[in-house]
Amino acid sequence: IYEYRQRGMSFIDAAIKGARDVAVPITFSILTNIAAFLPLAFVPGVMGKIWKVIPLVVITVFLLSWLEAMLILPSHLAHSKQESRNPILHLFSSWQQKFSRIATTCINRVYGFSLIKILQYRYFTVALLTALFIITVGYVKSGRISLILMPRVESDRAVVTATVPYGSPTSQINRVHDQLLDGLDRVVRRHGGKQLLEGVSTLVDENRIEINAYLTPPKVRPLGTRAVTRLWRKEIGAIPDLKSIRYESDRGGPGSGAAISIELSHRNLDILDQASSLLAEKLVQFPAVKDVDDGYTPGKVQFDFRVNDLGKSLGLNTTEVGRQVRNAFQGIISLRQQRGSDEVTVRVRLPQEQRESEYDIESLLISTPAATFVSLNEIATVEEGRAYTNISRRDGRRTVMVSANVDPIGQSPKILATLNRAILPDLAAAFPGLHYSYEGRQADRKESLTQLGQGFVMTLGLIYFLLAIPFRSYTQPVVVMFAIPFGAVGAVAGHLLMGYNLSLMSMMGIVALSGIVVNDSLVLIDYANRQKIKGASPAEAIRLAGLRRFRPVLLTTLTTFGGLAPMMLETSRQARFLIPMAISLGFGILFATVITLALVPSLYLIVEEVKEILRLS
Repeated sequence: IYEYRQRGMSFIDAAIKGARDVAVPITFSILTNIAAFLPLAFVPGVMGKIWKVIPLVVITVFLLSWLEAMLILPSHLAHSKQESRNPILHLFSSWQQKFSRIATTCINRVYGFSLIKILQYRYFTVALLTALFIITVGYVKSGRISLILMPRVESDRAVVTATVPYGSPTSQINRVHDQLLDGLDRVVRRHGGKQLLEGVSTLVDENRIEINAYLTPPKVRPLGTRAVTRLWRKEIGAIPDLKSIRYESDRGGPGSGAAISIELSHRNLDILDQASSLLAEKLVQFPAVKDVDDGYTPGKVQFDFRVNDLGKSLGLNTTEVGRQVRNAFQGIISLRQQRGSDEVTVRVRLPQEQRESEYDIESLLISTPAATFVSLNEIATVEEGRAYTNISRRDGRRTVMVSANVDPIGQSPKILATLNRAILPDLAAAFPGLHYSYEGRQADRKESLTQLGQGFVMTLGLIYFLLAIPFRSYTQPVVVMFAIPFGAVGAVAGHLLMGYNLSLMSMMGIVALSGIVVNDSLVLIDYANRQKIKGASPAEAIRLAGLRRFRPVLLTTLTTFGGLAPMMLETSRQARFLIPMAISLGFGILFATVITLALVPSLYLIVEEVKEILRLS
């Protein structure tokens, strides 16, 4: 519309003709954007429930913006005043016109000259940019930039959970509890006192001690939660006789939980115990791995009775011996009496002084069927063992979960690569019949990425068919879609520049980027096709399209990037979940613009040349 105004057309005629010219490409741009965001609505699991609202909102906004661009905006421009009597607005308008003339001159001279050279060396241009894409893929595959499930976001509390073996004395539990609190107190006193800590809560279970340190708001406290957790761990050091200990700075967020979770399964519990202990030892050797838990939790101490030949000759069996031992120490109900609404139970058992030591168990008199009594240690062997706290099975096999944290979280892919390459295969070879699988964050990431990948393939197919309609061609959609992978190059570069790891949200942004990237290419090729219809050669048509569409392509890119910039620069914890998606979209569209203005014209001309060769042959 603006260009038609510059040619001298009336405001109404310019609005009508301009809207008609871009109606088809804008309509199909909106449809490809919607197609690109659809896969985000079908991500499975918890992640899908959290982020499903994004495509719903974005698709609604796209549909409303389409109506605004095609109907409301042309109407406003058609009835706007030609001249403003306000001197300030008139001055601003004159500046704008001067800047527009300078920009047009630069476009024609700088980009126009560059485009001629690009089209002249079109094969070299395509090869160079393709090599850049291959290098980017290789860089990601090499592990130099990490791919994680979700970015770690600090909470307002630092949490330490220590587990002692079952059956540990109360004195040991109190000692661990006091040691953790003393370590926290020393950290707080050295780093701000009341400016750092608001309060502390503790929970002491049967064999578990959990301490929550509630910190002051982020703008008040001198240290972040992650730094507090690190100092707390360093202050405490190694605590002897602990089953496991875990320090957490992101409790409750989508990115929380153990960074590594490996499930081992075997039919033999002893082999499973050995394998989990060995794997835990291997994990401890990684400098970045913290808080390793071998997953094997022996229960309380118990005594196992096995009736010997003498006991069997006296008519005793294991069930009968166990019943008498239970009755003697736990008691047998001899009377139930109702008193009002309450029931009183009377139990008969040995006196307290005869239930205090192991000797009392071994010397317990057992009644025989012949109404005689014999000592327990004479008719049975007594062995000390452990009870099971829980029994986990998968497909009939016992399982144990070995877990660990990784700090920094970006080291996880390298550690997992080492586990897959050497440690886990060697472990399976050392213990025949042992099976292993990743659970927890790794399983969630695999499930989400698999579904996202399938959705991305469907999106590409849908975009192809949508582009084939306005182009009336099966080859030109390929030219437009060839720019899609290069958006990922910009996304990776943006994550490196901003210091973020690639995450599931980054992948969502790259998938959504596929629809946005094709917008500028679609408008560019649509204009070139119209120039061909008017009689221009393919080279001249695509050159005119580049010059004609340079300004809207550049403005679209800058406004999109500018709209995403506040989110990318946001420092609040709530925004950190969305920042990777904003980086993928912002930097992806920024880099894709260069691709649109260089690669797409080259590919367009190459395809036209190939079609001409095939036509002549």
